[in-house]
Amino acid sequence: MMSFLSLLLVCILFPALEAKQFTKCELSQVLKDMDGYGGVTLPEWICNIFHVSGYDTQTIVNNNGKTEYGLFQINNKLWCRDNQIQSRNICDISCDKFLDDDLTDDMICAKKILDSEGIDYWLPHKPLCSEKLEQWLCEKL
Repeated sequence: MMSFLSLLLVCILFPALEAKQFTKCELSQVLKDMDGYGGVTLPEWICNIFHVSGYDTQTIVNNNGKTEYGLFQINNKLWCRDNQIQSRNICDISCDKFLDDDLTDDMICAKKILDSEGIDYWLPHKPLCSEKLEQWLCEKL
């Protein structure tokens, strides 16, 4: 009985990360303020995010000695900190903050990446998300 109460208390005090699997239209609504930032249209953002994370906030990918987190696949080498490698942590944030359903910090860091590296930081952009973007529009906006 004591272990059950302990487990219950832990679950109450430390809730699980609030992850979200977005739809294209939900994500378009959340990211609408990024439309046009740095010359990147909302359909380009939606396309890139689909190809790097499938609209899933809990996506984690290990890639060439670094780990990429969340919808925007922000890496731990330059942009955020985790316990795996030494990071420059340019966005001044823990990488696990990119795994929840609050995209505010994700968007702030994505804008820093865009300002520093350009849209081609996200590898799908050039081959998949730079033209014929009609399919990435949400008709509900």
